Amino acid sequence: MLDNVQRKTIEPLIRKHIKQGSTTYTDEYCIYNWLSSHYEHKTVNHGGGEYARDEDGDGKCEVHVNTMEGFWSLLRPWLRPHRGISQEKLPYYLAFFEFLHNIRKRGQLALASLLTLLVAT
Repeated sequence: MLDNVQRKTIEPLIRKHIKQGSTTYTDEYCIYNWLSSHYEHKTVNHGGGEYARDEDGDGKCEVHVNTMEGFWSLLRPWLRPHRGISQEKLPYYLAFFEFLHNIRKRGQLALASLLTLLVAT
C-alpha cells in the first residue's frame, strides 16, 4: 500500500522486487517511463483503445495487463462483505486472497491446500 502513486514512491519498490533486465508490462501512465532504461518494458495504450497486443503474429496477445486487472476485479467483490477493513489488516486479506487466487481452488479444495501448508510448517 502506498501513500501516493508517484515515480519516487514506486521506483524503489520496483527496483527492490524486480530483477533488472526482467520484462515488465504496464499501461502508458507516465510514472513508468523510466522502466525502459532498466527493464524490457512493454506497454499498452489504454487511452488509445489498446488493451492487448500480439507482437509476434501468432494470434496470442503477449502484451497486456489484463491478468493484474482481472485479479483486482475479483478482489473487490471478495472484500466487499468485509466492510471497514483497517489499513493495518488489509495486507493480510490481500495475502490470503492472493493464496486462494494462485492455487485456483475453491471450497473444500482450498481448505485442504491451506491445511497442508499449515501442517507442513
